[in-house]
Amino acid sequence: MDKPAFLRLRGVVKTFGDFSALHSIDLDIEEGEFFTIVGPSGSGKSTLIRLLVGMDEITAGEIHLRDARIDQTPANLRPTCMVFQSLALFPHMSVGRNIEFPLKIRKEPPDRRRVRALELLDLLRLPRDFYNKRISQCSGGERQRVALARALAFDPEILFFDEPLSALDYRLRKTLEKELKDLHARTGKTFVYITHSLEEAMVMSDRIAIMKEGRFEQISVADEIYGAPNSRFVAEFMGEVNLLNVTASDGGKLQGQGLTVRDGVTQATLASGQQGLLMVRPEYVQFAQDASQYDYSLNGKILAEYALGSRVQYQIESADGQAITVEKLREERVADPENKIVTLGFNADRTHVIEDA
Repeated sequence: MDKPAFLRLRGVVKTFGDFSALHSIDLDIEEGEFFTIVGPSGSGKSTLIRLLVGMDEITAGEIHLRDARIDQTPANLRPTCMVFQSLALFPHMSVGRNIEFPLKIRKEPPDRRRVRALELLDLLRLPRDFYNKRISQCSGGERQRVALARALAFDPEILFFDEPLSALDYRLRKTLEKELKDLHARTGKTFVYITHSLEEAMVMSDRIAIMKEGRFEQISVADEIYGAPNSRFVAEFMGEVNLLNVTASDGGKLQGQGLTVRDGVTQATLASGQQGLLMVRPEYVQFAQDASQYDYSLNGKILAEYALGSRVQYQIESADGQAITVEKLREERVADPENKIVTLGFNADRTHVIEDA
């Protein structure tokens, strides 16, 4: 018999008056997993994590941790902890006293609290002399580490994160993304993280759940969600993408306006006569010298070029008026691109067919 998931949600519903924020959510999270929930504003991700941590009550359904139902357990009695976007540190207290606060609430003796605080400073790679440093003297990154140390102080079974990096500058955020992933590996704790940032989710997560209007659109590993999204919404949410309208003919060959398909190239996902979307990411589209070398090709005109650091992005209008995005390395930059007529090519193994048009 399969072992039940560490954290299980079954039929979880949350309503506010006549508005349904969550629609019968089912979810399994494994022990030690870094699980990230991503979605646009209003998708329900913050509502869901507030239910998981016990800040709000569910309307219907059940939440189980290990073998115990916890949705009716008060937040302060759950073996969980939340790291907020605001961090919620006490500015008048020292770093050490902030870290020790959960242990003080649990009436741990002072000497034991101090030992644990120093251990956590080591774990978060902060100098031990930070113990007496005031929070007001700490940088944004240091405060983030202190908040993590405080969350870990009473050894919770799950840590929940509510967009904790969103207020930080880009460079610090990228550093802390890697540190959080490393901290997860070193502690072995279960992390449940919500964010609107695709980059954060891709860097840190074991699995990603994409939310839309109170439901999960897709749950999988990052590579699968990026390379094989199950809907237009997920494809577009996961970064720049080209989606070409196609129809399947007999034998699985795809047809699309302005699209040339090499003989023998088929995609069996769609039934004959069914419409869908042929997805290809911008980095897989080539400027073709010989269109016959590619499974798919189309002609177009370069409308704009955008420098993106190490990469260059091109906006292209196909001969039938479709907008196509191509992304190349900087050293592959096109000479004199403005209004240049080009042929684009890409191969079937770099594409994905989405059934909803």
